[in-house]
Amino acid sequence: MQKTKNRLSSKTIQSFQKKIYAYYNSHGRDLPWRHTSDPYYILISEVMLQQTQVDRVIEKYLQFIKTFPTIRSLAKAPVEKVLKVWQGLGYNRRALMVHTCAQYIVQHHGGVVPNDPQKLVDLPGIGKATAAAICVYAFNQPLVYIETNIRSVFIHEFFADSTTVTDEQLAPLVEQTLDATNPYAWYSALMDYGTHIKKSMPNPSRRSAHHAVQSRFEGSDRQIRGRVIKLLLEQKKLSFNKINAEIRTEPDRLNKILLGLAMKGFIKHSHQSYTIDSRA
Repeated sequence: MQKTKNRLSSKTIQSFQKKIYAYYNSHGRDLPWRHTSDPYYILISEVMLQQTQVDRVIEKYLQFIKTFPTIRSLAKAPVEKVLKVWQGLGYNRRALMVHTCAQYIVQHHGGVVPNDPQKLVDLPGIGKATAAAICVYAFNQPLVYIETNIRSVFIHEFFADSTTVTDEQLAPLVEQTLDATNPYAWYSALMDYGTHIKKSMPNPSRRSAHHAVQSRFEGSDRQIRGRVIKLLLEQKKLSFNKINAEIRTEPDRLNKILLGLAMKGFIKHSHQSYTIDSRA
């Protein structure tokens, strides 16, 4: 299909939908969060899938919902326990985010995940794309949303010769081709076809104006933050010198990282020692 700026013909839309569903019907993935419509479980899966490959998420998702089977059980859990279960996924701030989010839902929505995208965006750490995804996969609402796999599909199919394609260019096509009768199945099919495209050819999302190259992880502050949290989860309480003996980085750099972790609510500093924040 060629680049288009305006309305798609009904024939083009039908052909596109047929192609996507044909792949999905033959090669659709069997993922654990596709066996539930529980909005809490969908929320957890969507947050875990941010910047993380599906294969890495599956085991952690199953472990997480087994440990915290309800949104109230997550809201009441201590931070230390949430971080411990989250270990291995990276981006520990997301663990704090879903914990805070669960508490907010219990306090302000009676423990029920809202089915309104605007109310979801008002939750701590939930952006527009995640809010739309929750509405699609938990409530089967026909909303327009774009993430990396969906970008890949539409850039590949409709912008084959273009670079720096914007989401503003993609959104009308996503809206026109949306299967409003079953948005859950449609977006699942798009996601799986997008995964297929990225495995079989250069990632079309690299031609998106919104594509960002992830910063180097090895030796980064992000890696050190993860190592600090892992150390404190294992050993409970450590002095600055003991942490630095394990981390082996510049003391000034480590001190800034520890201060940042404390400010964000990951750790506490008292009596010359650092511990994981034990608050619920």
